[in-house]
Amino acid sequence: MRQVLGWLALAGLVVGLASAGCGKGDSGGEASSTGSSAQGGTDKKLVVGFSQIGAESAWRTANTESIKSEAEKRGIELKFADAQQKQENQIKAIRSFIAQKVDVIAFAPVVEEGWEPVLKEAKEAGIPVFVSDRRPAVPEDLYVTFIGSDFVKEGQMAAEWLAKKMDGKAVIAELTGTPGSAPANDRKKGFEEVLANHPDMKVVFSQTGNFTRAEGKQVMEALLKSDVGKTINALYAHNDDMALGAIQAIEEAGKKPGVDIIIVSIDGVKGAFDAMIAGTLNCTVECNPLLGPYLFDAIEKFKKGETLPKRIVIEDKFFDQTMAAQELPNRKY
Repeated sequence: MRQVLGWLALAGLVVGLASAGCGKGDSGGEASSTGSSAQGGTDKKLVVGFSQIGAESAWRTANTESIKSEAEKRGIELKFADAQQKQENQIKAIRSFIAQKVDVIAFAPVVEEGWEPVLKEAKEAGIPVFVSDRRPAVPEDLYVTFIGSDFVKEGQMAAEWLAKKMDGKAVIAELTGTPGSAPANDRKKGFEEVLANHPDMKVVFSQTGNFTRAEGKQVMEALLKSDVGKTINALYAHNDDMALGAIQAIEEAGKKPGVDIIIVSIDGVKGAFDAMIAGTLNCTVECNPLLGPYLFDAIEKFKKGETLPKRIVIEDKFFDQTMAAQELPNRKY
């Protein structure tokens, strides 16, 4: 009888330990329900909320497609919100993602300032934030990493190419991006840094075209009708879409874009290569919009517990008219 009782006691102990182990596993699963199946040990899909700036350019369209297609490829549930270039819409979307308790929030901020309160809300909710394309002006502890190009370097590359093309002498018009945005601020900064070494290269006109083709054309039309517009022989556009709009305005004004006015822009979209082949655009500095693989690689590494750098830089290069025909078939955007 004592032997039987001993075996029953042992069996009870084993069952108790097994139950405790299962309880710990369930708790771990609940705690990691904001993670991937690899981390939480479940088949739950990773849910990512992504707030996109809008669809203001061919670059942005390619960027959106890259994010959506890469999420689908990896079996990630993507909650996508188009802010239509309005910061208030992005803030509303991020708060909606927090309320929905998504696993990860990612966004491309339309401007640099004004994000700290909502990102603090995400942090308090325990939701990691990843920044794509443009950086926000917030403390680094409010996001995991920023993935994007070096906009200052892009501006420098544009200025260096133009200085060489114009032998260090130019009267320049500048079409800037959305006021307050990181690419507009940094591309201007980089361009001016190089021009500081070329006293005979002057920017005599600078106005925003908000990264859109329509506004690029409107601004250029008004400029060419002014006395200042009659003096320029070079144009620096912060993106290709504004440059393509300006090209239309220059042609309609009876001038030859790419000849009477030398044009350098940034992005490297297919339309820019078509324009270079046609001789109406002289140079474009690449800014790769295909950030989907980089973003989701970073998210998956983070979910596996890997440490990420605060800045993941996408390396870019420039293309001028001599390279356009050969490179065009390789363009994916």
